[in-house]
Amino acid sequence: MPCASALRFAGETLASCIVNESLPTVTVIIPARPDMAEVRAVAAARQLDYPPSKLEIILARGQQPSVQRNAALRAAAGEIIYFLDDDSVALPQNLRRGVAQFTSAEVKMVGGPSLCPPEAPWLEQAFALTMGAWLAFFTSCARYRKIGRPRATSEKELILCNLLARRDAMLEMGGFNEKLYPNEENALMDELQKRGGKLIYDPDLVVHRRPRPTFRAFRRMLMNYGRGRAEQFRLHPTIRSAPNFVPPLFCLFLALLPILPKISWCVPAVYGVAVLIQALAVTPCKKLPWSPVVAFLIFTCHICYGLGFWRGCLTKPKPPRATVSAEVKLEKLQSLGT
Repeated sequence: MPCASALRFAGETLASCIVNESLPTVTVIIPARPDMAEVRAVAAARQLDYPPSKLEIILARGQQPSVQRNAALRAAAGEIIYFLDDDSVALPQNLRRGVAQFTSAEVKMVGGPSLCPPEAPWLEQAFALTMGAWLAFFTSCARYRKIGRPRATSEKELILCNLLARRDAMLEMGGFNEKLYPNEENALMDELQKRGGKLIYDPDLVVHRRPRPTFRAFRRMLMNYGRGRAEQFRLHPTIRSAPNFVPPLFCLFLALLPILPKISWCVPAVYGVAVLIQALAVTPCKKLPWSPVVAFLIFTCHICYGLGFWRGCLTKPKPPRATVSAEVKLEKLQSLGT
């Protein structure tokens, strides 16, 4: 018996070594502000279940995330890049699960949702429920809750705070468009798909990340999302952005409502009922008193995103100043082969 156990252990060890040897090298890239002392994503990256000799971690400090990510991308040695935001807490199994999706050369990116941790304050949880509502974010609600099974997808369901990508494919595209922030990853994904690349969404490839802490910050985020989408469409027009025109047109409709025929008032009434139903549908039974707040936040999403979109139609995307690129500092926290 002891002999059999020893043989079994040796066999399992050998199999594990063979599997580890076949895994691709990975670079985790985390952008952070210059003065940020504690970067939560770094601690989580160190806990990833992946052979240390095949894992590189780069912290890119600076003032513009697109510039920081591009600088780290050029310095990265890994075949696969794992992009995390500074507050993304990745699950330990994420890397093994993510790289397993790169079975075909056509697969260029793999990502999953960013979920609100259960210990977050109630308002942040309400923000998370709102972002996970289809009526608020349409198909992009998959970025904020687990939906369905692993599948081919588009930029609508993937989010940069939890995204794996082939380094060579990104370098071939020139990295992220530094004129865009946010939406730099969305434009890149669109271009990859135009060239025949495949994107994968895996609902179990999860990071935990807290939403904005205040209503004011939440509104500002929505305005920026709308502005970023408009600027993306101006630089990279695509039919996939068509649904994003709904909120700005809704804002225009509300502005013109006083001079429209009286029958037009049926639209806000139907809209209000739909919003209430959606709020009830996404709010757990134990938190049902939150549903009016969620309904109000869904309405806020449409208005703020729409106004931000109109603003993005009027502003001109500008490349970052040369000093922004010069200020990026790369910290290699872990190197391949160590």
